[in-house]
Amino acid sequence: MYVPGLPSPASGPFPCENSTLPFWRTELHELDSYRSTKQLPKSCDVLIIGGGYAGIAAAYHLLREDESSTSPKRSVVLAEAREACSGATGRNGGHLRPSVYSRLPRYIKQYGVEAAVEVAGLEFDHVQTIAALVKKENIDCDFTLTRSFDIYTDKTEAEAAKKSYEELKAAGIAKSTIDDLIWTDAEHAEEVSGVKGCVGCFTFTAAHLWPYKLFTHLLARAVSSGLNLQTHTPILSISPSSSSEKWTASTPRGLITSSKVIIATNGYTAGLLPEYTSKIVPSKGICCRIVPSSTSTHPNLTHTYCLRLPDGGFDYLIPRHDGSIIVGGARSTFFKEHENWYNTTDDSTLIKPAEKYFDNYMQRNFLGWEESGARVDQIWTGVMGYTSDSLPSIGEVPGRDGCFIAAGFVGHGMPVIWLTMKGIAEMVKEGKSFEEVRIPRIYKTTKERLESDLDLLGPVKKG
Repeated sequence: MYVPGLPSPASGPFPCENSTLPFWRTELHELDSYRSTKQLPKSCDVLIIGGGYAGIAAAYHLLREDESSTSPKRSVVLAEAREACSGATGRNGGHLRPSVYSRLPRYIKQYGVEAAVEVAGLEFDHVQTIAALVKKENIDCDFTLTRSFDIYTDKTEAEAAKKSYEELKAAGIAKSTIDDLIWTDAEHAEEVSGVKGCVGCFTFTAAHLWPYKLFTHLLARAVSSGLNLQTHTPILSISPSSSSEKWTASTPRGLITSSKVIIATNGYTAGLLPEYTSKIVPSKGICCRIVPSSTSTHPNLTHTYCLRLPDGGFDYLIPRHDGSIIVGGARSTFFKEHENWYNTTDDSTLIKPAEKYFDNYMQRNFLGWEESGARVDQIWTGVMGYTSDSLPSIGEVPGRDGCFIAAGFVGHGMPVIWLTMKGIAEMVKEGKSFEEVRIPRIYKTTKERLESDLDLLGPVKKG
């Protein structure tokens, strides 16, 4: 289905056409290009913009969890510019992996112990929360609970990581998460991890899954609970309507007004909220599927991985039950030249310097894979939302009453979004304040953050 009005890659922070095909979107759900009603509704109580993880989670929490309520059900419309889960949600690494241990010291220094513990707890709790959700909804999405390796190949970095870990443990900070963390020193690190050149590694609880299948299944549950889904319906602008308590959104198919709006557009946010132009920047990433030869013998991977490589690489990978490996990253090939990835919404092309990076990846990095014949079977790009302060922006948009944002997940939304959107849903449907819901305080979108000159990506942009 094609809707005139979908911008081209060069026309600004909106999704483009003809995106690269990720492995996750090779088995499409019946709701992939679905419209609940032929005509776009003229009004609704809540308009959700964005049909990925955050938008679907918002719809589920607003509608699915209200089924036992005797109150009149809200009318909720979810508008997606392309197909369901066609953005970062359908293009990521399939990795549900808390990753706060290396960041906790910085968070403690900048924001205090309590704020750091909030972030750690939220990410840690996502693994078991999603596991319970998959079981409750009986979702076939290859969900696998496992352990994850955090691999260090630089001795200085390894020593610093171990020291931070020991200091946090001694202080009793985030005990439930720190106790799950196991460190292996250089003497046994390569043998334990199976990664060449590993001089130290952590392991901790994580999971991997088929993200598209998980979230389209949850989308179907929301639709069955009353959600009006409108795919191929780009929202081109939002503005206060003639009524001070309503918002008007324009689309190529007409206007729709709503009492409340949830902006769940991640890297595309600035197209609707220009005040976030320098705060949430669309940033391109690359990922692939690697398949070993059917006749080869090689070690069986049971853990997921994050590899911190000596050339500045920062890669992540998961093993799949079909024997294939999903690998993403390749930052060492393109990150320093910002024109390759920064401030672009074009996921229709690969990142050129990284096109060949994954060739022989398993052979280069994993013990026993030298004769595996592992090759790249599929490769794709996706658009993330990088932020100037490296934190998501969550909550009611300053100066825009009734307009809520959940965006800027910096490529790390899997262990953050589900519980965050539960908090947003409570703010929208129950009128709770940000402080009354479970969202880390440092994620709150504020006037001060919007006006701050902090730009952690500044050196990268100046290249």
